[in-house]
Amino acid sequence: MPHKVLIYSRFPKAMMVRIGEQFDLMDAAGKPPHEVFTAEQLSGVRAMITAGGTPLAGAVMDQMPSLRAIVCYGTGYDGVDLAAAVQRKIAIGHSPGANASSVADIAVTLMLAVTRRLLPADDYVRSGNWSSARPSPMMRPQPGMRGRRVGVYGMGEIGRKIASRVAAFEAEIGYFSRSRHDVPYQYLPSLEALADWCSILMIAVRAGADTHHAVDAKILQRLDKDGYVVNISRGSVIDQRALVAALADGSIAGAGLDVFEKEPHVPDALTAFPNVVLTPHIGGHTLESHVAMQDCVIANLEAFFAGKPLPYEVRGT
Repeated sequence: MPHKVLIYSRFPKAMMVRIGEQFDLMDAAGKPPHEVFTAEQLSGVRAMITAGGTPLAGAVMDQMPSLRAIVCYGTGYDGVDLAAAVQRKIAIGHSPGANASSVADIAVTLMLAVTRRLLPADDYVRSGNWSSARPSPMMRPQPGMRGRRVGVYGMGEIGRKIASRVAAFEAEIGYFSRSRHDVPYQYLPSLEALADWCSILMIAVRAGADTHHAVDAKILQRLDKDGYVVNISRGSVIDQRALVAALADGSIAGAGLDVFEKEPHVPDALTAFPNVVLTPHIGGHTLESHVAMQDCVIANLEAFFAGKPLPYEVRGT
């Protein structure tokens, strides 16, 4: 008989098909588990699948007294109360690097779209303004990528792939992370120094208490009026109000955002800017990435039910 696994977050059914072929899935569809299943049903749950950004507190874990493994679908695990899990001797698994290539691709896409003003250019053609030779200030020549300084905040798997892609555009690459890495890019000693140095700030750092609103009004001011910010990590890393203010007063030139503070809700102020490109958290949303993430989820669950350590366990918990 297949082992029972609770699906805590709301996932499209297609994402769970392969996993459901090996395990008996109890889908809470994003609702509190106790509203969907009885206490008796929950008492036997030993493993659950969640999206890393979905809040998962100790009180929810207590609804499943037999719970010993929380497996995150994706790289992130910032929504899980790690201290509560450790206290309850629950292992945390995730899918490190599984979607890194896809996320790096969307980061570069956003960078090019906002710096080359692709959305205003598209509108310029569709509106008939180009064929009518109507002038547009948004169509003025912009700096290209050659020789531009691009700063990467976070040099993990995603940060490295972003850097390697951007380097192909003949740009200079600098980075700041908690530690230096053996990479062919300039290391800056602080986020402030990185913002002073670069004209495009690419955010690829893991979400957490130490990175919450790390990119605040002061960092945005250091980018200056010709600077751009691109965020593909978590919305919490940017102070969203400060970003709106910086865009409104022209403190920065624009932004490319795949993540937001309170998804799926995006402030009207952000959607109104022509120099902002927005995507609905689709960085890792490719067929290849989902297969790789599912592989990690299945491997973690198989190891857990076999009494072995999780192959993709979150370290330091």
